[in-house]
Amino acid sequence: MTTVHDFSGKVAFVTGAGGGIGRATAMAFAAAGANLVLVDIDAEANEATAKGVRDIGGDVVALRCDLTVEADVKAALREAEQRFGGIDFAFNNAGKYQNLASTADITEEEWRRILDINVTSIFLCMRNQIPMMLARGGGAIVNTSSGAGVMGIKGAAAYAAAKHAVIGLTRSAALDFASAGIRINAVCPGIIKTNMAVEVSGGTEDGLARMAAEEPIGRLGMPEEIASAVLWLCSSTAGFAIGHALVMDGGHTIGAITSQGDALARTILAARR
Repeated sequence: MTTVHDFSGKVAFVTGAGGGIGRATAMAFAAAGANLVLVDIDAEANEATAKGVRDIGGDVVALRCDLTVEADVKAALREAEQRFGGIDFAFNNAGKYQNLASTADITEEEWRRILDINVTSIFLCMRNQIPMMLARGGGAIVNTSSGAGVMGIKGAAAYAAAKHAVIGLTRSAALDFASAGIRINAVCPGIIKTNMAVEVSGGTEDGLARMAAEEPIGRLGMPEEIASAVLWLCSSTAGFAIGHALVMDGGHTIGAITSQGDALARTILAARR
């Protein structure tokens, strides 16, 4: 694996590291020379990622953690401090898609579950990561939002609300700490070829093909493409990027906006005839 970044001696804390975008980003950090603290609620999947890091010579600790529980978050960061002296980068990536339902049919339990996993976990992580970074003189945080963070998704109000909230949280925190040497940004992936995409598509090749057909670029994104964006946002070459929500979705959201705009224009023109 090649990289354009040199993070030798740096420490990256990656959540949701057991697969998909989290695993790809962990591997990219390792290839760039960073030490890794990997966190996931699935200990077996997390350890598989850690093995991949070790196989390319990386130094890594893998921890099972429920990120919706602050005691777990604190314990994971204490381990990072004991093992590596602290953290320089954080990729707060853990998340979960909702059970599809109309807004009126989402249960309160499901609403709270999706908000806890996708938003509260990031808040709890940042609340404890930022003091550690301040002690080291600065750092960079990237939070995972989604294309659903910049547009509505039919049947996924809880997930869209959560991912919109991630952007608001990111931007506010970015302003709080921009002058203190901590840069905080977000990535907004579109449909990426991960287990979540397989789950949403119904788990069939036909379902995945239909999802790919919705993308203006004509394919699904790859986890490694999002990983590249995360590493750039953590690097000094992104030193002027503060509170940015970087949409990487093959043109899906702008295509949807354009389609809505075209439909509106046709409606207006028809009304004038």
